[in-house]
Amino acid sequence: MARKMLIDGEAELVQGGEEGTNFDFDLFIIGAGSGGVRAARFSANFGAKVGICELPFHPISSETVGGVGGTCVIRGCVPKKILVYGGSYRGELEDARNYGWELNEKIDFNWKKLLQKKTDEINRLNGIYKRLLSNAGVKLFEGEGKIVGPNEVEVTQLDGTKLSYSAKHILIATGGRAQRPNIPGQELGITSDEALSLEELPKNAVILGGGYIAVEFASIWRGMGSTVHLVFRKELPLRGFDDEMRAVVARNLEGRGINLHPRTTLTQLIKTEDGIKVITDHGEELIADVVLFATGRAPNSKRLNLESVGVELDKTGAIKVDEYSRTNIPSIWAVGDVTNRMNLTPVALMEASCFAKTVFGGQSIKVDYSNIACAVFCIPPLSVVGLSEEQAIEQTKGDLLVFTSTFNPLKNTISGRQEKTVMKLVVDAETDKVLGASMCGPDAPEIIQGIAIALKCGATKAQFDSTVGIHPSAAEEFVTMRSVTRRVTGGGKPKTNL
Repeated sequence: MARKMLIDGEAELVQGGEEGTNFDFDLFIIGAGSGGVRAARFSANFGAKVGICELPFHPISSETVGGVGGTCVIRGCVPKKILVYGGSYRGELEDARNYGWELNEKIDFNWKKLLQKKTDEINRLNGIYKRLLSNAGVKLFEGEGKIVGPNEVEVTQLDGTKLSYSAKHILIATGGRAQRPNIPGQELGITSDEALSLEELPKNAVILGGGYIAVEFASIWRGMGSTVHLVFRKELPLRGFDDEMRAVVARNLEGRGINLHPRTTLTQLIKTEDGIKVITDHGEELIADVVLFATGRAPNSKRLNLESVGVELDKTGAIKVDEYSRTNIPSIWAVGDVTNRMNLTPVALMEASCFAKTVFGGQSIKVDYSNIACAVFCIPPLSVVGLSEEQAIEQTKGDLLVFTSTFNPLKNTISGRQEKTVMKLVVDAETDKVLGASMCGPDAPEIIQGIAIALKCGATKAQFDSTVGIHPSAAEEFVTMRSVTRRVTGGGKPKTNL
């Protein structure tokens, strides 16, 4: 039976196949990462018969291996955060001495032990995700899935056997994959997949890129004692974030001993007896044990056979979808990084939830991409929600009030660490509405998650000011910033070459 959903207040049939057709599944999902698993479970809970396929498990992804849990669980957010914790201890141990802890000058770090603990944890999570699917009544197939018709998928199993299934709806949730730059010697470099599973900790590392992955791995390896060179094209890392906060991150990276190479890229890698010779576009030469390419990710859509049914892609290979995650083929949908909308795990989860509620829950829910908080887990971390100052200038017509607070955290007053915490609020001068919040400093993601709720509720600066802070804490600074740092005129087109 065709289901109905409300779109813009009007009932519309949600049909993936002809009325009266019998399908093997109500929903078949290709890709069992965060988005795929969420869509499978929620759809099954609404009564749908759901099948899902995923490549066999391996920490390093390829066209033939992957694993239930996807990038975030196996080779992304979770193992990365574990390594960030590991890299943070070096600074903590340095700070501990002024707190009375008598430590030996030489403290050994066992990379292999941490690596094994990380692997044990992702294996555990892989098992948990499989059980979540089983407990929801979802049928899991191990193998490579592709589309062979608007309502038909083919799964190639490990032994080469091909299975074909019909489905009223097909959901693609295959995520993305790390890219390599097209330069001579690029085969000598690695991506974040391999970086999370290196057998030996590099003594000398060169990282190409200025985004999340680049600055996070720079912090991880430097925290573990490696010499790190971070090479990026712009004047500051983290393009797209608030320029003021980007400068803070750059200062902190340098303060932690990371060598920054702004306005620079790599032109060639050469294998030598001493390691990998890295040549920059300025003619500079560096020697490294490891060269990490953190130069972006691409939608994982090439092997899905989408052209056979005419699913539209953009120039990056991302699947084009509407505001309900539906492709131009009515029976085929897509969520997560393969659509290249906002490539964050919690966003993929939200898209998957909205999909399930819309198609199988009798609701009509569009994804709201406003005021989504995010964090960069460098050391110390950066976290933001809402508009940056540059975005606010471009998107608002009236004046903006910018409030900032830069201070030495209480912990640092004893440890002696010279590393400031910086907080920022961007406020609409006319409405008093808080448009954006940023923080770089210890616990920033934990604090900004709470601030995100306030922004989602449309909080004003007056409401921030009327909130009683928790003392002593860094978080209370967000409710005690009384003085305007600067007033900025909106409605312009800020151009930054940073």
